[in-house]
Amino acid sequence: MRAGVDIGKARSIEWPTILVAFAIYASFGLLTWFHEAIPVVLLVLAGGYVVAWHGSLQHEAVHGHPTRWSLVNRMLVFPSLWLWIPYEIYREQHLRHHRDPYLTDPVEDPESFYVTPAQWETLSPFGKALRRVNNSLLGRLLLCPLLCVWSLYAALFREGPKAVGSPRIWAVHLLSVALVLTWVVAVCGMPLWVYLLCFAYPGMVLTSLRSFLEHRAADDPAERTAIVEAEAPLALMFLNNNLHVVHHEAPWLPWYAIPRRYREQRARILADNGGYFFRGYWEVALRYLLRPKEPVVHPRRQAA
Repeated sequence: MRAGVDIGKARSIEWPTILVAFAIYASFGLLTWFHEAIPVVLLVLAGGYVVAWHGSLQHEAVHGHPTRWSLVNRMLVFPSLWLWIPYEIYREQHLRHHRDPYLTDPVEDPESFYVTPAQWETLSPFGKALRRVNNSLLGRLLLCPLLCVWSLYAALFREGPKAVGSPRIWAVHLLSVALVLTWVVAVCGMPLWVYLLCFAYPGMVLTSLRSFLEHRAADDPAERTAIVEAEAPLALMFLNNNLHVVHHEAPWLPWYAIPRRYREQRARILADNGGYFFRGYWEVALRYLLRPKEPVVHPRRQAA
């Protein structure tokens, strides 16, 4: 743990993360500028990758990277490439999520995909079916972006911006979205629907792949978080957040320090998390592509 503190605090600027930010924005600029010359399939794959990669960069900023200056970190991730959620709302929810004793609890953990028995009973048959489908990998990839957007904006229109963030947060978010769309639509001449289908939505889909089984409802908090030894392109896109136990144990570690810590402590980590481990996302797909990974209702809440 001490090494993690030293790595996270030793530098005023973490240059590997700055390099990633440069690569993300350069790739985004080239893909959007030359979008008409790029085959649609390649544009979807590359566009989704860059947007998901930018989401991982936002995650680094939430945890105080790549500089010790919060305003600089915020400015680095200011453009909202996936458009849908204000950074400050994501930041607040994610830091609440890091209260490990409450992981997966549908009331206390804002990133939980479980529901309470009472919430389950309020769902229509169609809503229950959607939730069940969303607990399979294919369903999560197809439905999760829609469900996340619907959940946030339904609350926004029902209760107003003071109940979901604040007017200031939403004003800053609209400015960040305007910056992206001015470049994409006005400068690059890309129709908005093309950006949504080739960049924003695929980026959310790829992020849903990572979050699909990051956590499970185990009695021991130490056994609630997964390890996925992802293939190199995905590990880079997720900035090693697929080694999720390491991140929860040492959230101050920069992304490039996570693999070394995992290699050095692999046996201890896998023993502590109860063997919640996958050899890659191909194994995740083989197990859960069409099969729900768990019940929708939180087991401990159901038992209570």
